[in-house]
Amino acid sequence: MNLHSWIRSSVAAGTVMAGVTLAPFFPAVCEASPEAPLIAYSTLTSKDIEQGCSDAIAESDKILAEMIKVQDATRTFDNTMIPLGRVQDVLGTAFGKYAFMAYVAGDDKLRDAAHAQEEAMNKYGVDLGFREDIYKAVKSYSGSADAKALTGERKRFLDFTLRDYRRNGFELSKDKREKIQKMQKRLVELGLEFEKNIDEWDDGIEVPPDRAGGLPENYLAGLKKKENGNYWVSLDYPEFFPFMENAQDSELRKELTKKAWNQAYPQNVKILEEGIKVRDDIAKILGYKSWAAYVVEVRMAKNPETVTAFLDDLKVKVHPKLDADIANLKSRFLAQEKDGSIDYWDWRYYHTQLMKSEYHVDPSKVAEYLPLERVIDGLFGITQEMFGLNYVEVKNPDVWNPDVKLFEIHDAKSGEFLAHFYVDLFPRDNKYGHAAAFPLRGSGVFDGKRQAPVSAIVANFTKPTADTPSLLTHDEVETFFHEFGHILHQTLTQAELPRFAGSSTEQDFVEAPSQNLEHWVWELMVLDRFAAHYKTGEKMPRELIDGMIAAKHLDSGITVLRQVFYASIDMAYYGPGGKKNTTKILNELHPICGFPNMKDTHFQSGFGHLFGYDAAYYGYLWSKVYGDDMYTAFKEAGPLSPEVGMRYRKEIYEKGGTLDGMDLVKNFLGREPNNRAFLEDLGLTAVTTGSTGGASGTGK
Repeated sequence: MNLHSWIRSSVAAGTVMAGVTLAPFFPAVCEASPEAPLIAYSTLTSKDIEQGCSDAIAESDKILAEMIKVQDATRTFDNTMIPLGRVQDVLGTAFGKYAFMAYVAGDDKLRDAAHAQEEAMNKYGVDLGFREDIYKAVKSYSGSADAKALTGERKRFLDFTLRDYRRNGFELSKDKREKIQKMQKRLVELGLEFEKNIDEWDDGIEVPPDRAGGLPENYLAGLKKKENGNYWVSLDYPEFFPFMENAQDSELRKELTKKAWNQAYPQNVKILEEGIKVRDDIAKILGYKSWAAYVVEVRMAKNPETVTAFLDDLKVKVHPKLDADIANLKSRFLAQEKDGSIDYWDWRYYHTQLMKSEYHVDPSKVAEYLPLERVIDGLFGITQEMFGLNYVEVKNPDVWNPDVKLFEIHDAKSGEFLAHFYVDLFPRDNKYGHAAAFPLRGSGVFDGKRQAPVSAIVANFTKPTADTPSLLTHDEVETFFHEFGHILHQTLTQAELPRFAGSSTEQDFVEAPSQNLEHWVWELMVLDRFAAHYKTGEKMPRELIDGMIAAKHLDSGITVLRQVFYASIDMAYYGPGGKKNTTKILNELHPICGFPNMKDTHFQSGFGHLFGYDAAYYGYLWSKVYGDDMYTAFKEAGPLSPEVGMRYRKEIYEKGGTLDGMDLVKNFLGREPNNRAFLEDLGLTAVTTGSTGGASGTGK
């Protein structure tokens, strides 16, 4: 039982016609429900964190001791398997109450204590997976008549648990298991250190006012200023990407890119390469060709060869679009480059220029029509009516930062309280640097009663300034919808057992329900619903929306093959062999994305997915096949169809991991999935149903 892996794997009705304005869907504010969420975060101390996690481990020991005492002849699912689910819940909830502070706390002492306790609980979880007394109890139960009569979710839980023990070496000698156990605990240390180095890395560039050409006024107003009057641009997403898209100064774009691609260097390269060696050693002891083979075995893809074929096929299909994208950039902008080439730090800027000149879309102007409160209003309204939900904002919640809000989810028809979710959207020093949905308390049925889950969306969107509210780029809106898809997946679950609750699916499927939700931000009737100017309230002009939609596939070859590149280096790092020069591998594979690599950079040192998503990054593209295909059901019925939405809630969100991802998709669609929508969404004109995509990963 690896807590860290579990945490990582876990993220009214009527179609509205374009042009129709409905009443706001932003939820009412109320007092907290009787089932209050977790704890008072604002008063947490480092001692509370240490004691809370220690108590969780002690409680887990007690639960397991009772389970071990049961006589083999009297073992049942309830007295042998249910306790394992209780332990997962106890440890997962302790993460949500205490160790989660490592990602969001502003206080150094709290954050350090939380990091230490997350490590302690993860190591404890590793140890549980190697305890012979627990294994013997489960193995004994598996041979009983009660076990042989299991069906559905309960049978799946027993089968998966036995599979976990096999994958921990319980068919090998004890001394080999002990080696694996020791190495797994070392991976816990390395992973948390790698992540911490990224989150706490503080770097950026100074931008003199006379070199700030092209940067929007509201963007500059949100930057910190140095004593010398220069602007400070950090590596935080809301500062980094707008700078790369708008700054006219190519040398400054290059300087900022170099800073970003050396994030947490050199320490994280050393950590990564040790982690690769440790993982390869584990795989060899267990009899696998590579760590990738070990990891992918329990995913939809089943083996690395299928993943490689998927990526190779994508490279072939997308490469003509990449060539066309780069040729287009060169024909328009090459004369501006002194050395006669266009580099990676140029293309976002040139992409933005093309958006303005060819499609009449200025991303900074688009943001003026996407103030955060209206985006939340739109997102909440759309998902409430599609999925039969009602969100209620909790009045005066006790949270870890004043910017954080708390909401309840109720079933719209019955009024039943379902879950809580927190919303933490703005960057802070030392906060988790990307966007993610964290399960803070899982779900499951305990003593006949369903436990209401709690989740948190953590992001780093553009901050409000003294003169303007938080204005989101369209990319940020897409990210918001994506992460909220994870929130719904985590909170609407109806699985009985914690093992399969929420987003506990195969890791190469887990992104599909979120990627599906991204499609709504490209629909005219959806944007028309909430996109309005922050000053005047005027709706986003139709021509601006049309331009955005028309430009959706601009430079799609570049963006898709960049993802293929990330997935390829991930698979190469975790392929056969334990001694890897990660920088050399990265340099060799970099041509996949169409641009030369930047000299003296080490992108891998800041690529956080290499721990936790090891040999799994391909899953973003793989699962997109299913997310895109599932959206076709909404497209056919109308993007805001509550009938399709409720079917999606029942067959995808509520089912969690109780079925294989392929079966979930087939049950929702009522047919075999295919990759047509996936290829169309990449902007490829030759649409076939070949081997590209997880939907045809078997080669059919």
